[in-house]
Amino acid sequence: MNYIFIFLILISFVCAIINGKVDIVVNEMLKSSQKAVEIAIGLIGIMAFWLGIVNIAKVSGLMNLFSNMIKKPLLLIFPDLKNNNEAISDIALNISANALGLTNAATPFGIKAMEDMQKENENKNQATNSMCTFLAINTAGFQIVPAVVLAILTASGMNNPAQIIIPTLIVTSIAFISALIFVKILERFFK
Repeated sequence: MNYIFIFLILISFVCAIINGKVDIVVNEMLKSSQKAVEIAIGLIGIMAFWLGIVNIAKVSGLMNLFSNMIKKPLLLIFPDLKNNNEAISDIALNISANALGLTNAATPFGIKAMEDMQKENENKNQATNSMCTFLAINTAGFQIVPAVVLAILTASGMNNPAQIIIPTLIVTSIAFISALIFVKILERFFK
């Protein structure tokens, strides 16, 4: 990835030299760097707020309540995990955290779920259908509240960042359902 960025920067400077606009490129690069720092500092307070909300949800049991509500539907999606309660619990917590837009909090649950499924896997060199399904729906990234995106938009100075909630819900729902459909179709062909 570093090589790609170096290539893009070099191409920018070559084009700027050819067009005689090196000063504009340098000025914009400095402005962008300053804006990046401003956004990063602005994110500190917003992310602290959302992480505090999640911590309250965890401590109050709201996260566990939500994950318990979705455990039964998850058994329909992951029928071969009926005997692996730990994996289902971790998947439910992962999906719950992702739905709240807290992907940082969801990652440990996702890793633990994969580890739990790998313990039950007979062929350690090949992913199970449940592992592939979990990866597909996790990659689709269903979100009810896109907390991180809201934080970035707020830090960037957007007037009404909440206007992205409905479109995000629609798009991530479509992505989630599409991923689930495709993985269930494909698992019939690849066992």
